[in-house]
Amino acid sequence: GLKKMQSSLKLVDCIIEVHDARIPLSGRNPLFQETLGLKPHVLVLNKMDLADLKQQQKIIQHLEGEGLKNVVFTNCVKDENIKQVIPLVRGLVEGSYRYHRGENLEYCAMVIGIPNVGKSSLINALRRQHLGKGKATRVGGEPGITRAVMSRIQVCDRPLLFLLDTPGVLSPRIESVEIGLKLALCGTVLDHLVGEETLADYLLYTLNRHRLFG
Repeated sequence: GLKKMQSSLKLVDCIIEVHDARIPLSGRNPLFQETLGLKPHVLVLNKMDLADLKQQQKIIQHLEGEGLKNVVFTNCVKDENIKQVIPLVRGLVEGSYRYHRGENLEYCAMVIGIPNVGKSSLINALRRQHLGKGKATRVGGEPGITRAVMSRIQVCDRPLLFLLDTPGVLSPRIESVEIGLKLALCGTVLDHLVGEETLADYLLYTLNRHRLFG
């Protein structure tokens, strides 16, 4: 988990954190920031097609207040906004203190996030966009499909960019019951760990509160 990620940090120029756009302000693992916080950081809010984006500007402002200035909303299934990711990574790396390595340059970024937010889907989408190649990593609807830590995958030729895929790591302490329920509804925690009936009750409560009856 995090220890292996930390030991690979010296190989990495940038961190790409993937999170679910439906819960943009909750459920991220705070240990990521503590453990990996010195590297340039891009936050990819994936599954934007499933999220309510009316509050997008407020979300970006809130995240900027937390020090996250590089945020991209994506839909990896349809490759929406995928083309924004690599230029952002390149700009951050070239603007960082360690960019003095001559012309023959390759970049390496570590892809992190809690389970089932689309880390492998992002890697596959980047390969489709920039290399015209298909899947390099397995994708699944259940948390825990990616098990091999630190497989190095090429996603782009110009610039030459490799990504380190990592398994999802949940925070050891979830801040509240409600955040736990949100995580379960988004598929980052297995349903039976929360209880299917509890989850169904919370989903109905949420739909009623937002008047989403149709």
